[in-house]
Amino acid sequence: MPSIDYSQKIPNNVDLASDKRLQRALEAWQPNYLEWWNSVGPTDFNTKDVYLRTAVDVGSDGWAHFGYVKMPDYRWGIFLEPRDGARTIGFGDHFGEPAWQQVPGEYRNWLRRIIVTQADTEPASVEQQRLLGHTAPSLYDLRNLFQVNVEEGRHLWAMVYLLHTYFGKDGRDEADELLQRRSGNPDHPRILGTFNEPCEDWLSFFCFTMFTDRDGKFQLLALAESGFDPLSRTTRFMLTEEAHHMFVGQTGVGRVIERTCQLMKENPGKDVKALGGVPLEMIQRYVNFGASSSTDLYGAEISSNSANFFRSGLKGRAYEDKQADHLALEGTYRFENLVEGRLSMEEVPLRNAMNEVLRDEYVKDNERGIEYWNRICERAGNDFRFALPHRRFNRRIGVYAGARFDLEGKLIDEAAWVAHVDRWLPSASDRAYVKSLMVPCYEKGKTAGWIAPPAKGIQGMPVDYEYVRM
Repeated sequence: MPSIDYSQKIPNNVDLASDKRLQRALEAWQPNYLEWWNSVGPTDFNTKDVYLRTAVDVGSDGWAHFGYVKMPDYRWGIFLEPRDGARTIGFGDHFGEPAWQQVPGEYRNWLRRIIVTQADTEPASVEQQRLLGHTAPSLYDLRNLFQVNVEEGRHLWAMVYLLHTYFGKDGRDEADELLQRRSGNPDHPRILGTFNEPCEDWLSFFCFTMFTDRDGKFQLLALAESGFDPLSRTTRFMLTEEAHHMFVGQTGVGRVIERTCQLMKENPGKDVKALGGVPLEMIQRYVNFGASSSTDLYGAEISSNSANFFRSGLKGRAYEDKQADHLALEGTYRFENLVEGRLSMEEVPLRNAMNEVLRDEYVKDNERGIEYWNRICERAGNDFRFALPHRRFNRRIGVYAGARFDLEGKLIDEAAWVAHVDRWLPSASDRAYVKSLMVPCYEKGKTAGWIAPPAKGIQGMPVDYEYVRM
């Protein structure tokens, strides 16, 4: 595979110059992308030099270059992992067949739907986070926000390349539409509900990158198994970038916890809010919201779509190579279904439960993040322990939508929900208080008082490095 060519108008390692028609089409889409970025991307910071990383190679070692870049000059490009000519489809009815280099005609609509849904999440998150730079708690955090933003933009480019290359006029129309939808717009919203939620403070941002980007990780892992090889190869590289987004979220929430524990230890018996910190119980409520909203992204527990995507070889399971049975024809999945207002254990064909199988992996990964936060409390000598809400809590999609469950997943009535909801989810006063803390701290080496400084800087640089030249 060619190395990344930065001499081209659109950096790529797919030999774009050899297909002039495709090259012209993508170069025609590029100005519309930049107009979108400048209108609804990070506002008022496009003239600033930001210490960003840029892909220089798709290999696993040393792929990133770090340096100052103005965000509109960031070299968004199209990067796929090298093609393995011997790769075969690893699951479903086409198990063992050679991976597809072109779109199978019978699966064209399903595959386009998968790609468009994934693609739509990328610009959506940039739109949700567009104002956060105005209240960044440090230059380190400001830089991390912008790194997440530009990489989400590159992920959009990766999906648009697939749409333009393999889906003809339909794909070009879908690519144009990706720049027309807007997060939270009542008339033209983003496809998935979580990506229409407001993200107006940094605790919400950290929870978003912790939980929603972790959903992105597992969706990409499932797509990386796809029998459609170009999709597999581009999502495998996207996973390299996605890891940083989750790091921002997990360590970001951890630093808020660390600062609160510090304030509590130094001021025993005092109200943390009076000291400018975020109470641990309030952080837990933000965690409950972020986790439950992102849990919805896996869809319904019983899904004919997930069965179709699996059997057709389009979308597999995370870590499919670790599965014993790649056909999933005879296995079943046990879960508690909600039928006529009561929970009852049921078994469903495994293929119909692929959403839930992927959600299982997501929940386990989240629990490791919760353990990370609890170790911070332990080191501080604080008895508080964070917990992941049950997957049935606060659901809006699937069999549990419309019913009420407590944090442990126990079915409750509406009166009990109303009585407890402000202890389980952020209240209006919680959000107002957290927003009141959102005062920017742009001074080199300084950090806002509600969050601890990072443990170390980026790419060996000191914590007090000027990550954004203000």
